[in-house]
Amino acid sequence: MAASAVKLIVPAGKASAQPPVGPALGAKGVKAMDFAKEFNARTAHLEVGLPTPTIVNINPDRTFTFETKTPPTALLLKRAAGVTSGSGRSGTEVAGTVSLKHLYQIAQIKLKDVQGVSEEAMCRTIAGSARSMGLRIVR
Repeated sequence: MAASAVKLIVPAGKASAQPPVGPALGAKGVKAMDFAKEFNARTAHLEVGLPTPTIVNINPDRTFTFETKTPPTALLLKRAAGVTSGSGRSGTEVAGTVSLKHLYQIAQIKLKDVQGVSEEAMCRTIAGSARSMGLRIVR
């Protein structure tokens, strides 16, 4: 039997045996508290509660390894714009503004998750995400 992977979004420093961690890992035979202790220790340097995408690789002997990713782009954009949600009508309604500097900073963060993508291409992708959320990009 090959290793299986479980994708979760877990708040940094707040992992516990409660959903979503407990049921997802328990179904695979992994003790959720073992994962929670290790995850909380590894994410201690992050802001508590920051949603952290995580991929848990579970081996046939029920041991596991996991890899944390950077926070979702939408969350980073909302924080940069100082808004709590994007626009419901992105083409006509502006929810907030972000600067090119913010896009560049978010691109720097997101480049840690991908290989073979230029910084310029990542900035364009993030700019597209910002526009689709109803955020205006200013210089």
